[in-house]
Amino acid sequence: MFRSWGASMPTFVELCPIQLPGRENRLSDPPFSAIDPLVDRLANEILPWLDKPYVLFGHSMGSLIAFELTRALRRKGAPLPTQLLLSAHRAPHLPIRRPRLIGLSDEAFLEAIKSFGGTPQDVFAIPDLVNMILPALRADFSVCDGYNFIPDEPLPCPFVLYAGRQDSEVSPQEVEAWGEHSSGGTKLRIFPGDHFFLRSDRDLLLRAMASVLA
Repeated sequence: MFRSWGASMPTFVELCPIQLPGRENRLSDPPFSAIDPLVDRLANEILPWLDKPYVLFGHSMGSLIAFELTRALRRKGAPLPTQLLLSAHRAPHLPIRRPRLIGLSDEAFLEAIKSFGGTPQDVFAIPDLVNMILPALRADFSVCDGYNFIPDEPLPCPFVLYAGRQDSEVSPQEVEAWGEHSSGGTKLRIFPGDHFFLRSDRDLLLRAMASVLA
């Protein structure tokens, strides 16, 4: 999804998509099921590449990862992003509104995934494909549902926040609450779509991001 975004970015921007284990060409790599080891590993991996100004973008779980990654980089004394672009996730101190999915049977878990609407329904009709993606899906929800926010000083970088007006999972107000964790100021942009507005409103989102980067 993100790899094609580079063609829509300004020419001075280099897009660097991060491929987490357990998906696409890393399908055989065990996925992370907790955020602390994930961001520790990720911080060490990207340290050599932080010699230029950079921003981090994350959508949904990716927002949580980008935020905790930036806090991990601060603990290491590493260069911080000039901005954090956080999309479609409630602020980390807010409680989760939906039932937690950790511990559900495969059948109940998949029914919950269907209700979110982000996965094509045809996928669920192919058992081999379901079995292939299930470990990463379970691990992702383990990361999110098992997350415990630990208060710390606000980050110095500004936050640019993106929300979907029709998002039934996360309200714009819950996204806007990220502002408590930045001492650099925040801006909120609301798009027409639902939780997956990065697909339905792709061009609007990329234009908004290009403006921020410029």
